[in-house]
Amino acid sequence: MNAHLIEAVRHFSAAKKTILVIGDVMLDRYLMGSVNRISPEAPVPVVLLKASEDRAGGAANVAANLSGLGLHTQIIGCIGDDATGETLKKIITDSGVDTALVMSSQDRPTISKTRVMSGNQQIVRIDDESAAAFSAEENTQLLNHVSKALSGKPAMVILSDYAKGLLSDASCKAIILQCKQLGIPVIADPKGRDYSKYKGASALTPNKKETAEACGVAMHETEALLLAAKQLKEELGLDFLAVTRGEEGISFIDDQHTAHIPATAKKVFDVSGAGDTVIATLAAGLVHGLTPHDALQLANIAAAIVVGKVGTVPVSLTELLKALASEDGQSQADKICDKAQLVALVKHWKENKQKIVFTNGCFDLLHAGHVTYLEAAKKTGDKLILGLNTDRSVSALKGPSRPVIHEQDRARVLAALAAVDAVILFDEDTPLQLIDAIRPDVIVKGDDYTEDQVVGGTEVKSWGGSVKLIPLVQGRSTSNIIKKLGS
Repeated sequence: MNAHLIEAVRHFSAAKKTILVIGDVMLDRYLMGSVNRISPEAPVPVVLLKASEDRAGGAANVAANLSGLGLHTQIIGCIGDDATGETLKKIITDSGVDTALVMSSQDRPTISKTRVMSGNQQIVRIDDESAAAFSAEENTQLLNHVSKALSGKPAMVILSDYAKGLLSDASCKAIILQCKQLGIPVIADPKGRDYSKYKGASALTPNKKETAEACGVAMHETEALLLAAKQLKEELGLDFLAVTRGEEGISFIDDQHTAHIPATAKKVFDVSGAGDTVIATLAAGLVHGLTPHDALQLANIAAAIVVGKVGTVPVSLTELLKALASEDGQSQADKICDKAQLVALVKHWKENKQKIVFTNGCFDLLHAGHVTYLEAAKKTGDKLILGLNTDRSVSALKGPSRPVIHEQDRARVLAALAAVDAVILFDEDTPLQLIDAIRPDVIVKGDDYTEDQVVGGTEVKSWGGSVKLIPLVQGRSTSNIIKKLGS
């Protein structure tokens, strides 16, 4: 089921796409140790330091994620004229990101967050930053750097706003306007209560709390939150809005509908940097031709990887491909549905504007003719449902010596095919009841049928669907295989 996502990810490093990240870069410093006693000086834990580690944070983590996924990445941000800035710039450069346009300021420190950890537990966080607004000179330098980077025509621009001053209202609006004039899409991870500075961007990826604050609604009133988010999308002229909702997954809102992508994380150790991974992976998917919904599914899987680690850690191409392959393998058996599960699945697909294809058959002793037929059937729509005759119904159709393969085994083998999205066993003489329940857009049969012979064809046409007849591969049949085995 993830075959198209796997194929897209494999092309990330080969396509040589460039993404420009603009935003608040920061150093995430981890002091790791253990707590065995309380200080005699004050009622605070004493952490016995065992190790320390410096990592890219904020916009720098977004860029590190992109680079880890194989994309050519440029970054524009601001560091202080200090040792922390030198450390951060080296970390960013070592991750494979182009840092030529990173600014240096003598008026502000490099933003840093120092976390004191006992095992996986954060004891305290110490922030070093300046609340001062960027000067007119610094803002001019920023926009000059942006113009220089945009002259190279990046495939996309990401605004990673941590409300630390770099992306002021004026700068944000100027960047989006310039990108719009050049036809370069912009997606932003926003901050603050007033999102007007992001007007004209292609998409925003706020989390649930940020969305609630921007829309002025309660965070836990999901229906009201998503309705307000849709209105916000329209007010800002966005192509879509993606609300990251932690353990609830991601809500995707575009002009047509709202879709929900469930979270896939098995274990959550630390959510730090998950939003950075989401926007980076979303951008990577979009510039490689994925739909926003599919790109968000990919981002959701990437986020599940990083929240299973301690601290701010970017995802890698290898990790993402491994997770996709693992999820795909686990999901093969999940393709085998009962009627209630299939109806719910079809409802979800239809909400996402996906064209439903239905075919049916015995598929005993799977062979090349079957596979070719199913691949052709899948091409007539987006999702292919296979109605599979039970052993009893196969015997009624083919005789008492059939089927050769048990119904559950036949279902499991068919579920492993990339072309098949769902398998359901049916015991009736025809699949008409099943067709009425799922109301597919297309019914597919082999060209050994005529259109008027296809069960359910009249019904599907009545609700605006169609019947497609697929040419069969000559000389390939289960009967021929059985005959050859018996000779």
